[in-house]
Amino acid sequence: MIIDLAFVWAAIIAFAVLAYVVLDGFDLGVGILFPFFPEKRHRDQMMNSVAPVWDGNETWLVLGGGGLMAVFPLAYATILPALYAPIIAMLLGLIFRGVAFEYRWRTKRAEHLWNYAFAGGSILAGFSQGVALGALVQGIPVVNRAYAGGWWDWLTPFSVATGFALLLGYALLGSTWLVMKTTDELATRARRFAVVTAFLTVGAMGVFSLWTPWLEPLYLERWFSFPTAVFSVIVPVLVLGCLYLIVTGVRGNKDIRPFVAALGLFVLGYAGIGISFYPYIVPTSLTIWDAAAPDSSLKFLLVGAAVLVPIILAYTAYAYWVFRGKVDPEEGYH
Repeated sequence: MIIDLAFVWAAIIAFAVLAYVVLDGFDLGVGILFPFFPEKRHRDQMMNSVAPVWDGNETWLVLGGGGLMAVFPLAYATILPALYAPIIAMLLGLIFRGVAFEYRWRTKRAEHLWNYAFAGGSILAGFSQGVALGALVQGIPVVNRAYAGGWWDWLTPFSVATGFALLLGYALLGSTWLVMKTTDELATRARRFAVVTAFLTVGAMGVFSLWTPWLEPLYLERWFSFPTAVFSVIVPVLVLGCLYLIVTGVRGNKDIRPFVAALGLFVLGYAGIGISFYPYIVPTSLTIWDAAAPDSSLKFLLVGAAVLVPIILAYTAYAYWVFRGKVDPEEGYH
């Protein structure tokens, strides 16, 4: 049996990106919600709820980006020039919020500045990720194995709308995380945000489900031709099921259920994107086989991934296990 190394690596990188989105998504969501919780004690709890795990979550971003460069160098060399502006904005946002995690606790006089850095960095990073996703989905022109578009091709109504939609999704993850990790008034307010952002997120998913197929003939064919058209029926039903679980979990004080269901929404949305343009890694210009490195390189790197990925999974799971349960308002992480 011959193993398709390009497919294996596409699956690994797809998993790394999904892991980053669902894990770093909730701590970005906590930062996005920061302006809606002006009380210092609430903000302290919010940051303490994600402080033990936020930096580990971003390991998956490094793995996904580094893996793309090493395994699919042509895709990397094509996507980056097309998305330089949103990617740089994302990195700046992540830097500001990362520094704010530490410096906010070191000062009283300038604490409000680090609050702005944490919230602003989270909003900028989340919005930039959405814009980059929208620009990728709408297609990147490639001529002679090189990016053939302009500097501003990433900036379209679709990509901007995707940026705002991802902010809503991250706010949903952040609010359901707070429901799961906090108590008292903070958790009560987070429950209200969870219900509102759940409906807004599902509404945004519906809008993009109707909008995306008309961007490219390939997407239209995938969603309305057999057998992939089956997912056009299954996915909306599952999305509504996740919405039901979020709402009933919030109202029934089932604190873990809303967060798990919110993760389910992201998995379903991610699966929809994969269905739309697989096997293209740069829609609709380059397939994973067009962009892949030589098999010898793929084999060599796969050995390292076989060791590295289980280690990352193990220490990530251990960190979440150690810091499981509700955050104590009187103690916290710092």
